[in-house]
Amino acid sequence: MLYVKVEIMANWENKEIIFENGEKTVAQAPVIISASRATDIPAFFAKWFQRRFDIGYVKWTNPFNGKPIYVSFENARLIVFWSKNPKPMIEHLDYFDKKEVNYYFQYTLNDYEIERFEAGVPSKKERIETFKELSSRLGKDRVVWRFDPLLITRDLSPDVLLKRLKILGDELVKYTNKLVFSFADIGSYRKVQNNLREIPYIEFNEAIMLYMGEQIGKMAKEWGIDVGTCSEKIDLNKFGIVHNKCIDDELIARNFSDDVKLMDFLGLEIDIFGQITHKKNIKDKGQREDCGCVIAKDIGQYNTCVHKCVYCYANTSKETAFKNYQKYRLNPNCEGILV
Repeated sequence: MLYVKVEIMANWENKEIIFENGEKTVAQAPVIISASRATDIPAFFAKWFQRRFDIGYVKWTNPFNGKPIYVSFENARLIVFWSKNPKPMIEHLDYFDKKEVNYYFQYTLNDYEIERFEAGVPSKKERIETFKELSSRLGKDRVVWRFDPLLITRDLSPDVLLKRLKILGDELVKYTNKLVFSFADIGSYRKVQNNLREIPYIEFNEAIMLYMGEQIGKMAKEWGIDVGTCSEKIDLNKFGIVHNKCIDDELIARNFSDDVKLMDFLGLEIDIFGQITHKKNIKDKGQREDCGCVIAKDIGQYNTCVHKCVYCYANTSKETAFKNYQKYRLNPNCEGILV
């Protein structure tokens, strides 16, 4: 048999995989799969993901050096799905249930319909219905509501955006236990600046963040749900807002504590009173400094999402993303999302 050499990262156990042509390679075999921060796998690649999971591996291309990495699903015990439209993934959930693989959703449900800042997503009404359907199936704790990011412009004031968030929260409060939000960080991302060049956006300063944080904290208290920020340096703790862990070992422990392999990987022990003891620190050092997530392997690819979000950091341009997405659509049996 031939042996294919690929880049291997040291965070995970390695497993050998064999291709259909008999060639072998070594793949990393993560315990937690992130699907995905880089593209919307549930919305656009749900069928592909189930097929690849059944085959047992996926090919991922490092966006910084272009080298391929193979990822084995042999050790996978948890999938964290990130999506603005998880509706296409719902029909595949029975498959993952039968595989006895744990999962939960980070569901971004914003309201920029008037501005068409997310021109490719379904209507707000449809997305709310999907949220309720998903939560009714999985439970409130396994569908986290994200209003992410908060984006203000000369025409969209903080108060108007807060009012929209309140209306959404009143709809969703019975279907989730947590709200996660972030402030649009435009200056740090050249791609975001390019994508927003025709939008009269306003950068957040500390005063605006504190004001909006205080109002959101009051809403969350009224709703009786938890609230956290995603990768934000500002401290909003006095408003009851924590620094969130989106890939969250405590949420995982609450919902999947009977998975011994997963608990062992996370270094968690849970006593008879439900108290969690952390025996090791597995913060994901590959994420931003202010990210609290535990370690996971993201299998998404940049420049493949066609939600057409004006604030997107994952696409160089809408045209590039659409071109890559069309390649996938014409070749849905590919090992990776990028062909």
